[in-house]
Amino acid sequence: HLQAQTSTYILLRHAEKDTSQPGATRMNADPPLTRLGRKRAESLIKVLHAYTPDRIYSTPYLRTRSTVTPLAEKFHQPIESYDPKQLEQFSKELLALSGKTIVVAGHSNTTPALVNLLIHENRYPPLDESVYNQLWIVTVKDGKTSVIQITY
Repeated sequence: HLQAQTSTYILLRHAEKDTSQPGATRMNADPPLTRLGRKRAESLIKVLHAYTPDRIYSTPYLRTRSTVTPLAEKFHQPIESYDPKQLEQFSKELLALSGKTIVVAGHSNTTPALVNLLIHENRYPPLDESVYNQLWIVTVKDGKTSVIQITY
């Protein structure tokens, strides 16, 4: 009898970005995190203390990579890139990784969209541009999916 494989997907938006730079609010701009954003990135280690990530994914931007860097360093995991414009394909790749704990850093619009794809429901709208403190934990066990949204 095979033990049920539980997959856990932790999805979050990048931490606070430095919007003082010209054009920083555009998706294609690549601003760094602010001091507060770096503190939030560090806080993920405590917030996610119950989890050991098998894989860590980020979009190829400084702000998303920086958000998961402390976590990646703690667990000696590389940060793998994914294309936020290919979310449907990426969600299928993620769902194929069973029995793993996976952290995914994205953006105010792509993170809720990816959660929706993983749970096969259109439940979560894009985050407001000012919201940086939300994360989702999607659990898939025995073909059943559950999700919790956490403020951290």
